[in-house]
Amino acid sequence: MVRLKDIAARGGVCVTTVSKSLRGASDIAPDTQARLRSLAQQMGYVPDTMAQGLRSRHTKLLGLVLSTVANPIYAGTVPALEDGAHELGCDLILAHHLNNPEREEACIRRLLSRRVDGFLIFPVYRLAPTAAVYEDLAQRRIPTVILGHRAPFCAQFHNVETDDLQGSALITAHLLELGHRKIAFLCGPNSAPWAQERLEGYRRALRAAQIECDDALLFNAGATLDEGGQAALQMLREAPSVTAVQCASDLSAMGAANVFLNQGLRIPQDLSVAGFGNILMSEHFRVPLTTVREPKMRLGLAAMKMMQMLLRGEQPGARRLQSEIILRASTGPPARPAQV
Repeated sequence: MVRLKDIAARGGVCVTTVSKSLRGASDIAPDTQARLRSLAQQMGYVPDTMAQGLRSRHTKLLGLVLSTVANPIYAGTVPALEDGAHELGCDLILAHHLNNPEREEACIRRLLSRRVDGFLIFPVYRLAPTAAVYEDLAQRRIPTVILGHRAPFCAQFHNVETDDLQGSALITAHLLELGHRKIAFLCGPNSAPWAQERLEGYRRALRAAQIECDDALLFNAGATLDEGGQAALQMLREAPSVTAVQCASDLSAMGAANVFLNQGLRIPQDLSVAGFGNILMSEHFRVPLTTVREPKMRLGLAAMKMMQMLLRGEQPGARRLQSEIILRASTGPPARPAQV
């Protein structure tokens, strides 16, 4: 491994001059800096970032904690975070919690042992008002950005989120404008604030149209294809008069739609289906899915800007980003007259 003293010997200078040149110190002549940097590159010198971190007390490492990178909802956000970290001169260390609170705590504590400068976390939502590892982060005053809605256990941190209330209300209003009055809602996980907001957006749009929300049209669908399919089967048994189905996520919407299509129903002629999230698969689904586009890339960029401010000791405050409805082939007017 090439060391600073090797470069110094080849360049005919002292180790201090090499070190300052590679750092861009102002007391070293520009031509000397250029010569020594070129020499270091030719010799294949790689800085020891761990040693630099020990000296500066900054590792230039950021911990990114999420459920799994295979989840399509992160497709736009993670590349934006990576680009933002690169611009900051930092590297991301990725950890998967698989929606398991115990694994999430283990991931965060391992990253703490790596002395990361800050955390970017898609949290595991839970109903408990506190979580020990998040309290530990707060006590250590480590810059932390929550990617998504805050819940009581992580309310002390800055966050970037989308306006799911507004997005969900837009979808419901769209279905109402098409003439639907029996609109089922496939709910997301009870513990997730985003799921609660999307359900409330549905309810508010119904109230604005002077339609009472019928709890018999609410079905627990989680956030996966399988859960959406199971909820769809339950809905077909218990609410056969429904003409439209609004889902809390694209994955549950596609799981439900697969069941409807396999049962011989036509989308949207017999049953309209709408999702939320605009993941890549939604556009290329068997019937392209009407959904809500979340600003995934903007969320990642906003989160990295927030992290940069926190690293400088500033207090950026929370950010709430607007979403928009994307109309595709899965929604249309009801085939039979509406009955409320």
